Amino acid sequence: MGEKQRKRTTNHVIIVTSDAVDANVRQFKIRTWVLGVIVVFLFAVFGALLGYLFYEERIWQAAIDKSNQQLHAMEALAQENDQVKSELEARELELTQKIQSLQDEVQVLSTTLNQKVESEKNLIEEIDKMSYPTGFPINGSASAIETEGDDRPVAKISATEGTMVVATAKGTVIDVNDDLEYGHNIWVDHGNGYVTVYRNTNDPLVKKGDLVYQGTALFLIGGSGSVVGYQIMLDGNYLNPLDLIEIKG
Repeated sequence: MGEKQRKRTTNHVIIVTSDAVDANVRQFKIRTWVLGVIVVFLFAVFGALLGYLFYEERIWQAAIDKSNQQLHAMEALAQENDQVKSELEARELELTQKIQSLQDEVQVLSTTLNQKVESEKNLIEEIDKMSYPTGFPINGSASAIETEGDDRPVAKISATEGTMVVATAKGTVIDVNDDLEYGHNIWVDHGNGYVTVYRNTNDPLVKKGDLVYQGTALFLIGGSGSVVGYQIMLDGNYLNPLDLIEIKG
């Protein structure tokens, strides 16, 4: 081919007119590729619109389902919270009851302990009292009682035959000796600073080391030995026995 053929260019004409008598006619030339782009764009918009209309219901349904799931989850969580709250309240009530029970037990134990302490205190007082020489050294009646001596006062007691000289409190016999005036003497240590001395002509009924109690027989009055000498010392100092003796009857 000697000559190059000219490439044809195809244009599309759009005519815009009106029904008016004096209306002008307008023509727009649009190239083919521009028209193709417009057509493709319109098809894309139309397809997107159709797709949106088609999937809109599913989208909304999915959103509703998700919302319902979240609602159910919140309701389940609320029920779980209510259950946990109920369990905690029941546990709190149980613990409160246990605490009250323990407090009642502590109160009972405290009362029991106080009673025990009081009983022990009374017992100790009774034991101490047992070692406090306030008893009468004769287990019967005495016809006469007098005190002699200033530095070492002694109570002279006239007892009837057949009666006994007895310990005036609990203690331990620490000595049994001969006595120039009375014949024999018995020394009893009461363990609290007090020591009592019993003097009589009759034979002693106890020996050194014996444990005696208030009322334990030390001498049996008989014959001419009706006079009993009785002395009390506190921490080595002599006291007037009549100040401590509890005379009954």
